[in-house]
Amino acid sequence: MLPDLIEITPLTGKVTAAITVPGSKSITNRALILAALAKGKTTLRGALWSEDTQIMAEALQRLGIAIEIERDAADTCNRTITVRGLGGEISGDGEAEEPLEIFVGNAGTAARFLAALVCLGRGVYRLDGTERMRQRPQAALFQALRELGYRVDSDNDRLPAKIFGDGPHNNKMCMVSVEESSQFASALLLCARHGGWHPELSGAAGEETAYVEMTRRLVETFPQQGGEFQIEPDASSASYFCAAKWLLDSPIEVRAFPTSDWQIDAAFPKYLPLSAELSRRGQLGDSIMTAITLAPFGDRPTKFTHLERLRAQECERVAALRTELTRCGVQVEEQGETLTVFPAAGKMHGAEIETYNDHRMAMCFAIFGLKIPGIKLKHPACVKKTFPNFFQKLSAPPPSGLGAKILDAATGRVLGREDLFAR
Repeated sequence: MLPDLIEITPLTGKVTAAITVPGSKSITNRALILAALAKGKTTLRGALWSEDTQIMAEALQRLGIAIEIERDAADTCNRTITVRGLGGEISGDGEAEEPLEIFVGNAGTAARFLAALVCLGRGVYRLDGTERMRQRPQAALFQALRELGYRVDSDNDRLPAKIFGDGPHNNKMCMVSVEESSQFASALLLCARHGGWHPELSGAAGEETAYVEMTRRLVETFPQQGGEFQIEPDASSASYFCAAKWLLDSPIEVRAFPTSDWQIDAAFPKYLPLSAELSRRGQLGDSIMTAITLAPFGDRPTKFTHLERLRAQECERVAALRTELTRCGVQVEEQGETLTVFPAAGKMHGAEIETYNDHRMAMCFAIFGLKIPGIKLKHPACVKKTFPNFFQKLSAPPPSGLGAKILDAATGRVLGREDLFAR
């Protein structure tokens, strides 16, 4: 079990490694919804098995979908998931006074995709999540569902919300904004065929369009009558090891690196070394956080633009990145939705990093700690959200890992493999 505070020990020499990363969270949770809507048995191979995908699977089981889980030999955080879809039928056990409770944790995909899915049922459902998930936006999706003719009760258009399922509403149209999240549009698109819906998008640009396009292509290619579907590795997770390759100037590769263009973060390696400006609108998705934490090691300032979406995710990521980099001796300027990070060679130093219970903050600063001594991470187990065995990959001997020593910061004890799995 991971301690509450760990210390990353820097690597001083070159590392030769070939790392596997688990399946894509974005594709896995979309595929689980599509498999639940398919008619018959669908086998998902290479599916991510982490907090977010487990939450989705458990919710689908509560909605009457039978799911079988088998281990995957390729990665301890992958599974082969067999889903017995019911062709759009959703359990309708809940009533107005006693709705069917569905907990979504802090999983944005689960919160948004399930809100659309339960509309196809014929019962009443109450969706709720963590305190942070209750703060995250839902209004544009709820308004679109109301335009489609469904009743959604919420005091402030956030979670918790009570949704009254009423089956398909054929030939209904709605408008949905993706300015705050592309997941609103993806939720509607995943269920549109079975719901008879015709959603139209507004406010689409760059990175948001990329995730919507991923959803469209999944809907087009997914086996509607059951079958098999292969999920590719997670490009955002791969970015940490691409970053380590550049930072350590070492021959580190990610096995089976995504070759499709479904994941916007598959473009991450081509932006190394970092240019003078990098945008989250059309260039990178979540891996822009990885790039931001690499920027102090560059030889010129880098301006990161269009970061507004980072503010409404697992934490207020713009402020978090600025605060923690500054804590390590890095000069960072925040203006509007832009961060400018300045070179800091010879100025960076160790610090206790607040992760804000954000998996990506923990993983970004773990890579930072491969170069800077004294980096300690608070609550590192938050990586369980998408990459439970991340610290195992960091510490495993090459070539399957990077060989970094990770310490219990309270005792100085070197943590072993079993200690490093996030639960």
